Amino acid sequence: MQPMRSEFRAARRVSLLVAHAARDLFPGYFALVMATGVVSIANTLLGHHWIAVPLLGIAWLSYLVLCTLTLLRLVLFPGHVVRDLSNHQRAPGFFTVVAGTCVLGTQTVVVGNAPGIADVLWYLGLGLWCVVMYAFFTAVTIRSRKPTLASGINGAWLIAAVATQSVVVLKGTLAAGAPPSEVEQFLCLAFFMIGCMLYLAIIPLIFYRLTFVPLSSRDFSPPYWINMGAVAITTLAGSILLMRRDSWPVLAGFIPYLRGFTMFFWAAATWWIPLLIALTLWRYLVKRDPLIYEPTFWGMVFPLGMYTTGTLQLSRALELPFLAEIPRYFVIVAVLAWVGTFAGLVGRVAGELVTALRPAGAEDHTRRRA
Repeated sequence: MQPMRSEFRAARRVSLLVAHAARDLFPGYFALVMATGVVSIANTLLGHHWIAVPLLGIAWLSYLVLCTLTLLRLVLFPGHVVRDLSNHQRAPGFFTVVAGTCVLGTQTVVVGNAPGIADVLWYLGLGLWCVVMYAFFTAVTIRSRKPTLASGINGAWLIAAVATQSVVVLKGTLAAGAPPSEVEQFLCLAFFMIGCMLYLAIIPLIFYRLTFVPLSSRDFSPPYWINMGAVAITTLAGSILLMRRDSWPVLAGFIPYLRGFTMFFWAAATWWIPLLIALTLWRYLVKRDPLIYEPTFWGMVFPLGMYTTGTLQLSRALELPFLAEIPRYFVIVAVLAWVGTFAGLVGRVAGELVTALRPAGAEDHTRRRA
């Protein structure tokens, strides 16, 4: 009887842990799927299949777990979801659901060679984009009490642009074999322009926040790396469209525009990297902030992987082979960042499971012995 009671208590503690995880789920946690997917894609394009294939499994497992927790949160804690949606700091994280879905779809095509599944993910991502995009901007617009620019804006806002371009990237990847309908071609072109518009509308506010508002070390959080990641995925989207120019008739009149804007955004992404490295070193080496795992770190891993992939595809789209040397070395940084962040995640989850499964009174007994 005693073992059965112990098992029941352990199961109850685990169920409570799952419920708490769903209740407190960070809206931007799908950045884990985004980062894992893009690092996997980069390694596939560079021929490192032994790295890419396991990451496909991890991305799918992470996606299913996060979808389950999100659905539980919607059912059990809808009030928390509504509050997050009108929170200027946390609400942009919902865009990672869209981007995570589409990046996973692209990974499924490139690494797993399963276009049928990826096609379903594209339609799902498109539907999620419509819901999240207008729910977010409506919620933050009609909110009666709004934060100041200093406390309300950060790099996570640019995930709106990332999510938009991820729709283009997935459809463009799916169309490598046969071109989509002219309606879908037109939609991808329009989405590319919307993604550009969102970046150009939001980045001045972030740049103003960084340069004219006092910035503490805690204010410079990992999502600011999305400043670079958003233009990196725009580079990738533009490059894919350029590579489809011979088979997508809708693009015919826009090729000069696509060439110029794609190159512009790659240059912008490259410009951001030294500044973001300097600010990261300032936070953790100069200001001595503790380097502790937090979910927002996936927002730093994703841009590193995306810059690798975007640069490689740009070199092919513009037929500039010398650019392909950059991804060969940059992918190492992306993989190391992913490994370090994933180790932090595993440590966090393991610690919470150990705490949840610890027999009642064990902690007090340990303290008394100490």
